[in-house]
Parts: sequence; C-alpha cells; structure tokens
Amino acid sequence: MSIVVEMRGIGKSFPGIRAIDNIKLQIKHGEIHVLLGENGAGKSTLMNILYGLYQPDEGEILIKEKEVKITNPNVAISMGIGMVHQHFMLVPPFTVTENIVLGSEPKKGLTLDIDSAIKEVEAISKKYELHVDPRALVQDISVGMQQRVEILKTLYRGAEILILDEPTAVLTPQEIEELGVILKSLVSQGKSIILITHKLKEVMSMSDRVTIIRRGKVIDTLDTKSTNIEELAEKMVGRKVNLYQEKSLPNIGDTVLQVKGLRVLDHRKLEHVKGVDFEIRSGEILGVAGVDGNGQSELIMAITGLTKVASGAVLLNGKDITGKIPKEVINSGVGHIPEDRHKRGLVLDFSLAENSILGSHHSKKFKAGTGLNYRKIRDYAKRLISEFDVRTPSEKVSAKSLSGGNQQKLIVARELDRDPSLLIAAQPTRGLDVGAIEFVHKRLLEQRDHGKALLLVSLELDEILELSDRIAVMYDGKIVGVLDAKDATEKRLGIMMAGGDSKASDADIQ
Repeated sequence: MSIVVEMRGIGKSFPGIRAIDNIKLQIKHGEIHVLLGENGAGKSTLMNILYGLYQPDEGEILIKEKEVKITNPNVAISMGIGMVHQHFMLVPPFTVTENIVLGSEPKKGLTLDIDSAIKEVEAISKKYELHVDPRALVQDISVGMQQRVEILKTLYRGAEILILDEPTAVLTPQEIEELGVILKSLVSQGKSIILITHKLKEVMSMSDRVTIIRRGKVIDTLDTKSTNIEELAEKMVGRKVNLYQEKSLPNIGDTVLQVKGLRVLDHRKLEHVKGVDFEIRSGEILGVAGVDGNGQSELIMAITGLTKVASGAVLLNGKDITGKIPKEVINSGVGHIPEDRHKRGLVLDFSLAENSILGSHHSKKFKAGTGLNYRKIRDYAKRLISEFDVRTPSEKVSAKSLSGGNQQKLIVARELDRDPSLLIAAQPTRGLDVGAIEFVHKRLLEQRDHGKALLLVSLELDEILELSDRIAVMYDGKIVGVLDAKDATEKRLGIMMAGGDSKASDADIQ
C-alpha cells in the first residue's frame, strides 16, 4: 500500500504546554487508521495541524510523497483532506443539500441552482451509499444522519483523506454500527480514513491500524488484528489496567430519592424534562442512558437546585427538596459529580486546598472567626489527595495545573468525603484515560456497597451496563423505560435511545 500522508517530527507548543513532541505518523492508502489516546494526549492537535487549523512549530508533512505547507483548511481541502469535527458544523434551518454545497454552490446566474445541487447530492450519496434525503431540513434529521451530511460535505469537495474526530461520541449503538459499515464502504472505494478516539472497542471493530499517543508522543503503531483491548489499554495508560470491575449483588434498602412528575423549562419556556417519575433506593445504582440532549442535564440540574422546577417534586429520604438552592441540597445529603468539571466542579484558578472545600466552605470545621482556617483546609486537602491518589506536587497548586483525570479524582474525593446518602455522578469519566476510569468506577461501586443510592448519568453505554443495577432510558425529555441491568443489552438500549419500544424482545430487534 502506498503512503498518502506522512508526518515527520511534528512538534507544537502552546503557552505552558508541549502539546505534541516529535510525532511521526504514516497513513496508508485505503486504510482506516485510528489515533488512540486519552483527552489531552495530542490527537486532535495533530489532526488540526494536518487540516491546517494549526501550524506546527517544527516538522514536515508529505501528501503522496510530496512535502506540503498546509496553511489553512482551504489548502487542506484542495489537497483532498476533509475533516468531520466532533461538534458538527451544520446550519440547522438549511436543507441537507444547502449544507452540503455551502460555499461551493452550483450557480444559475448569481443564484443557487438548487435542482442541479440536489442532483449532485443524490448522485454522491448513491455512489458512497450514504443515503440521505436531500430536501430534509438538518434540524429535523437524527444525529446519525447529520453525521452522514458532514461526511458528504467533505466528499462533495473531493476529499480522498477523511479525518473523523470522536465520531461515535453522540451516536446510538445502531448508528455506531452503521458508521462502521459506511467507513468500510468508503475505504473499499479508495478513501483513506483517520479516526480520533479513546474508545477501545471501536478501535478493534473499525480500524486496520492504530497509533497510540500518550502525553504528546507516539508510543506505538500496531496492526489491529495483531493486538487486543488489554494491550491497547496498557500502552495508552502506561500500566496494566483492570478494564472491568467485579460487582456483587446489590443489597437494596429503603427509598432514598423519589422524583414525581418533574417538568423543567428553559428560558424560552421550552420543556426539556416532561413529567419524569423514578426512584432510587439505598444500595443501588440507577443508570440513565440516552443520546446527549434528551433532558439528562436538565434533570440533574433540577434535582441539585441549579435550575428551576416548573412542576413536580423531588424527595430525599422523604423530605421535599424541590426548588431548594444548591447549598441546601448539599446539606440535605446530596453529593454531585458534575458533567462539566471545569464549569461546575472546580474553580480552575483556585488551589486544590480551596477546591477541596467548595460547597462546604461555610462549614464550622473550616472556619476561624469570620474567615477561613487555611491550616485546617490544607490538612483536609492533603488527606483527600493521599486517600484518592491525586497526582500533584502539593495542595497549593492551582486546579488548572492538573490533568483531567486528577481534577476528576479531586472532585470525586470531595463529594464522597461528605458521606452523602445520594450521589449523582454525571458523565463521571468523560475524557478520562482507562486508568482513571478504573479508579472512578471502583469508587462508585464502593459507595453502592456501603449502602448509598447512586444516580449515574452517562453517554457511555459500556459504563451504564457495567455499573448499573437498573437502567432508565431518556428520550425527548421522558423516561421511555426502565430495565433491570441483567435484562439490558446494547441493542435494546439503542432502540430505546432512539425512541423505540422498550418491550421489544431481542428476537424482534435482530
């Protein structure tokens, strides 16, 4: 196979950080090549250089053995390189066709020749078996279909090399399967594909070769068929990793959380949570599965007092906490690992010591007269850092100086140390490497085994299936069904996540 892309000795620094260091990468014609690594490892930075969004500080890029300077995305596109970003770049009120041809429209005089554009889109979607409705509005089609539109956009502009950044992050299991078929079809027609991901299962099912990047350096490049998930995890993290936690049978007690008829509106009076009912008992984990944007975030914000409740009730240990402010919710026995650790979990410019008492800073044990007792706060932080293996030079450094995994460990430590009766864990392992994921999962299961009630909200189906005792699926602001974890399969959950029948049997789903 000929080499279509070669990157030699690529380096890039940002203020205070060496993002990538002396990276060498070769992409062969007609292969699916995965860049594997944790968030912050340098994968996206490297591909943003290939696509012309960043300029390298050193190194050279060769396309089909010719050295090139890719100064911006237009240059990349002219060289046959297309990129599908993790967050789609589509205009929702426009049609599929208008989005695909935007910026390269066929004209009739000075106006868009829409009939010609539709014919071109139909022809290209047929050629690459990416079936879309060219007249549909983007705002009316599924996330999986939107991704097809993004891929078609790059193909319409003549892409021979496609870069897909975390392409499965917002897809249902069925859509992930469909994407795998689409990618293999594109490769069979001579395209070369680079996938950025940190999901090991997808590496094994979708790729021909995999390059592992850790802390800005290439660790290894392997043929996928000659490796396995355990080896990839070890190379990604730098040590052996226990990928699956042993889970004992739950010892279920009294009801801790009851949510009754909960409705939540946004500032435009649009309903995001539509009459949700559920309960969680002590000693169990209720997982909430769903594609991003189906009301999960608003549900958590309502329970934790971060947003107003339009109607309904939230009861904790029989006590009504509906509409309480976050401080009162915390004091009533709720711990909260927020989905956005930077926005809601930490004050990045504060020290680890200061971050360790956020939400408890009004507690008498941290006071000295009218101010704070910094000696006690530092001692407290040191204990959490030690117990939860937070890798840091000291408790005095700012939170922003830590890796994502260590920031998350500090948040988990702070929330668990309050000994809450209900722990809400929202996307608790988002962007973490498999080593940090192992740590967080172990701690969550320990809480369950100590009789706590846990509400786990995650976009990672593997995480939901591994940790939950029961699984609720949210679709369009409603809970469409609740399954015992032992009865749940990826396929069944995927059907429910797309709004399908929760009572369908596995035979029906095949």
